[in-house]
Amino acid sequence: MLNFDLENLQFALLCFSSLFTLINPIGILPIYLTMTQNLTRLERTQINKQGLISAGMILLLFAFVGDYIFSIYDVTIEAFKIAGGIIFFRIGLTNLESKVSRIKSTPMEEKEALLKDGFAFTPFAIPLIAGPGSISSSMILANSINTFVEKIVFIFSLFLTLFISYLIFQMAGRITRTLGTIGIRILQRIMGLLLCVIAIQFISDGILNTFKF
Repeated sequence: MLNFDLENLQFALLCFSSLFTLINPIGILPIYLTMTQNLTRLERTQINKQGLISAGMILLLFAFVGDYIFSIYDVTIEAFKIAGGIIFFRIGLTNLESKVSRIKSTPMEEKEALLKDGFAFTPFAIPLIAGPGSISSSMILANSINTFVEKIVFIFSLFLTLFISYLIFQMAGRITRTLGTIGIRILQRIMGLLLCVIAIQFISDGILNTFKF
């Protein structure tokens, strides 16, 4: 029987908050609506399923082959935490300014999305959902797993994040009309602040473990 305690709950909250703020489904709603403005609801549903399933598989892949990647390039998890934290902090600052990070998508990718039938995979799945930030977070969190329960917690948190993102994209038009531009910007700034805090924690942990303070 699985033993779920306070530490597992804290780890679950860390996993969910990190992944959700990095994927940032609320913040990328304007891009999503632009990409899908000429599609039917059925077509949007199909794109949402394909994109989020693909993103989930990519994030899981990077999460559980992270050690192999580290060993190839002789990179420590502490160094990756510092680098990942810097990326997270940059994305967080961008969210605080209510902008869409250029780390997530480029103007050319957004333009191509309007011309392609396969944008469920790119740029929707990659890099809007599974971008450098969320991939880095998945690898760092997975490398922090010490028990089987924590592995289950991580996988559940990832799929919960993707499921909530799916619901948000399904209700994209309604959410945008309800919250309005100001409401979306407020939520984006809140998630940006939270992401900056998580980023500083990752950076400080990496520095402390590297120099053994």
